[in-house]
Amino acid sequence: MASPLLPTPLPLPRRLPTIRHRAHTVEVSLTRNRLGLISSSRRSGDAQNEFGRDSQTADVAEDRAASRREGQRRRGQPQCFYGGAFPQAPRGESSGDFLPKRVRETPPIGGVSVPAAASSTSTLGDLKQDVALSDPPTDSISDLAFSPAANTPDFLAVASWDNKVRIYEIAANGQSQGRHAYEHSQPVLNCDFSKDGTKLASAGADKNIKVCDLGSQQDIVIGTHDQAVRSCRFFDSGSGTMVVSGSWDKTVKYWDLRQQGPAATVQCQERVYTMDVRDNLCVVGTADRYINVIDLKNPTKFYKTIQSPLKWQTRVVSCFTDSAGFAIGSIEGRCAIQYVEEKDASSNFSFKCHRDPAVNNVVNVHAVNAISFHPVHGTFSTAGSDGTFHFWDKDAKHRLKGYPNVGGSITATTFNKTGSIFAYAISYDWSKGYQHNTQSYPIKVMLHPVTNDECKPRPSMKKR
Repeated sequence: MASPLLPTPLPLPRRLPTIRHRAHTVEVSLTRNRLGLISSSRRSGDAQNEFGRDSQTADVAEDRAASRREGQRRRGQPQCFYGGAFPQAPRGESSGDFLPKRVRETPPIGGVSVPAAASSTSTLGDLKQDVALSDPPTDSISDLAFSPAANTPDFLAVASWDNKVRIYEIAANGQSQGRHAYEHSQPVLNCDFSKDGTKLASAGADKNIKVCDLGSQQDIVIGTHDQAVRSCRFFDSGSGTMVVSGSWDKTVKYWDLRQQGPAATVQCQERVYTMDVRDNLCVVGTADRYINVIDLKNPTKFYKTIQSPLKWQTRVVSCFTDSAGFAIGSIEGRCAIQYVEEKDASSNFSFKCHRDPAVNNVVNVHAVNAISFHPVHGTFSTAGSDGTFHFWDKDAKHRLKGYPNVGGSITATTFNKTGSIFAYAISYDWSKGYQHNTQSYPIKVMLHPVTNDECKPRPSMKKR
């Protein structure tokens, strides 16, 4: 009998349109990917647009900070990169904007084009020990999820546009072996393990949410939306394990595995593009930059709704490990840190990342595709269309490590339960349109061994 992990022929992609969008004096070329989501942009200058004053104010603050640091440098004084009355990182045009300009101008390493900020010896990460996952999917990878179950081997689930969900067992040395696979009738967009690691939920473009029992290796459809299902997460309702799902039909639905039909439905303002859950915190990001926060103790109402502080389309949201807040990533190479409660609002900030150095006053800006929080240290990673990932300390407002370009867009990331392995998926994210989807584009999952200094927060920095 054929193995369920054997590859299937790659379907021919369909051609997608390229659109142009003009907002005041900003010129942006936007490309829609297979999800219909805007993926990348190219900016000329730093003009503002109609989406609000948050980013404009931050940019002004960044300019003032940069001028202050330049004066300090000329006078031979120590430079402060995080001080001042604003919570924003200093201005920069590359990943790791917290670095001074003279560091950002370091030439590429080894002839490989990398974000200049990653070129600093003290913060440059090493990819030499990374191990490739065996028998990867045959089409773009949409999501990764490690099992959180304690006292069990590491199991990694991989959701893909080839309609399959694959489950691998990962050894301590990074070697992997396929254990099971099951299918949707259309691309799988998201997956998540239950807390005890016995079940795996998956969301598909076929409008279905499936749950696979890993003991019996049987999968069933537990719910259906009117449009493609973008996200799904397990959570503990107090009376048992449930699944919450978000769809392009503009609804969030709750599913009790013991009954037919949705247990509850919440209407959103727009299509759900991203969703994450941690403890009782559920954060839903939709089109038009709405961010809905749900207290899962009262799941049928929004605890609060905000407009994203980032002025371009939301690509990803990810909850803090302590569930006190969440991070937002946008298509415009920015990340925002947001706390749920108003008493912590002074700790909210945003920063630039995943941007190429300016050439003739033009900056190539890349989407932030994935944000993952370390389960032990509470630090986090960002990964983007530029093919790089970085580790950050949100409390110290500091970039811990930056890594060279991995050879293709990074579409998904996740840490294992102990934080010793960081998995990242390399595959085409359609950020440059149909013509760049070539047969030679890499499709693989890499396993990066995490050392303590890579993700450990700075102990000397004052915490919130």
